[in-house]
Order: sequence, then structure tokens, then C-alpha cells
Amino acid sequence: MAKDSPAGLPHAGVVIDDEHACAGATIIGSFLVRGDTKGNTIMMGDHQVGFGLVNGVAIDQHLLRRNREFDLIAVIEAHPDLLGIGLDEDTAIVVQGNRFEVMGRGYVAIYDHRKMLDSGGQFYFLAPGDRYDLEKREATRPTTSAEPIARVVKREWGKQ
Repeated sequence: MAKDSPAGLPHAGVVIDDEHACAGATIIGSFLVRGDTKGNTIMMGDHQVGFGLVNGVAIDQHLLRRNREFDLIAVIEAHPDLLGIGLDEDTAIVVQGNRFEVMGRGYVAIYDHRKMLDSGGQFYFLAPGDRYDLEKREATRPTTSAEPIARVVKREWGKQ
């Protein structure tokens, strides 16, 4: 697949949502979670290669509604170069180039082995309107100027 942008998008943009295309959201990433033929509770199963429309990411869905917010941690620990993106229901990310914006009524969780919350949390939530730079792996919340979210610190998991 041709790489026309740093995120590897073959087109100008893509919308990934959890309202209309649950499994479709998951397969857009380069790593397919819940792709096991034995059932969708297996995070790293017998099918792990997604379409790669957004390279270097693993996308999970129904995050909060099905209490799945901790499920991507094992995937990112096993594949620390991946970025985990968890979509809540009625939520989408609109990807353009190497950035996306959160849209909808719910939240998006970010799992990045290189960053964590200042309290030690291994993932953090983005609200509607928040933006994320896939190349820099940096979340921003719109204000009068784009500033990194303060509580996300650059520190690998398991290191104090």
C-alpha cells in the first residue's frame, strides 16, 4: 500500500467510528485486535494483520460500554511500538494526514508505551474536540493555543 503521509494513509483522510463500523474500525489499523477465529475476547489471536490504513496502530471498540478499557494494555506491552486507540460507542476519530480529531459523544483512549499519566496510568482519554498527532504521538486539547495535555508525561511503562 502506498504511503502518502507519515501515518501511511493512502488517501487524504479517513473517518474511523464505533457507531456504524465496529469491526471495520478495528481492521483499519495495522494490528488487528480481537481477530481470533475462536472469539472476540482474544486480543492477540490467529489473525493479527489489519488493513494498515493507519500504520502502527491497534484499534479497539466499544471501549467503555463493554468495560474494555484495560484490554489494549497487554497488546501494547507485547508490541510497544504500536499505538493503541480505544474507541467508545458513538465516537469517531477523523484522520487527516498524521493527525486525528475526536468527534461524537464519547471518549477515545490512548495507549502509548512511551507515555503515561503523571499518576501512573497506562492510558488516558481524549474528549470530543481533542486532537492527536500520530507522528509526534502527542495529544492536544484546543484552547487559544495548542498545548500538550499536562498530565501525560514521557516515561516508559514500568519505569519510575
